[in-house]
Amino acid sequence: MTAGTLHGEELVRAAVEESLAALEKGAGQDWSRPAGGLEWTCRQTLDHLALGIVGYAGLLIARPTDRYITLFASLDAQAPVAACLEGLRIAGTLLASTVRDTGPEVRAWHPWGHSDAQGFAAMGAVELTMHTYDITRTMGTGWTPPDGIAAAAVERLFPDAPTGNAPSDTLLWCTGRAALPGLPRRQEWQWDGTVR
Repeated sequence: MTAGTLHGEELVRAAVEESLAALEKGAGQDWSRPAGGLEWTCRQTLDHLALGIVGYAGLLIARPTDRYITLFASLDAQAPVAACLEGLRIAGTLLASTVRDTGPEVRAWHPWGHSDAQGFAAMGAVELTMHTYDITRTMGTGWTPPDGIAAAAVERLFPDAPTGNAPSDTLLWCTGRAALPGLPRRQEWQWDGTVR
């Protein structure tokens, strides 16, 4: 990692704070609309986020070698969006604390590469920022992931990413959300969580 790059607990906490600040701006809007280019609604995308972030913490705690964990967390389906954002903060705090408390030797299963705590922190940052991007596109707030978070995520999970572009633009390209100069938008993508 380069000097000053976010990583681990710090990366997760930064992604949570940035995402929550962006999502709070649209909390009063209609969350039943599709999130950006996804088939999920904005509300379903928020639910997916909370589930995934808690799941990453669970994977680091349980350390399975060949499967997802058996605990699934979800947001209260009857709660208003503003209250559900509290759930996203809880999920992010659980992941950040788990990353902080997990030794560097620990590995856990993920279908896109068995990973360590740093890898799961980057996965959490990608989930948070990309789905926040999806939701805010629908809300019309014009948010993009901060370059510091994007740079750390790209460096850890996308080793073959093109260089020479802003980190946020590169992350959007890596995750199939935007084109880059000379590179069309990706139709399929996945990160590489393996430890290098």
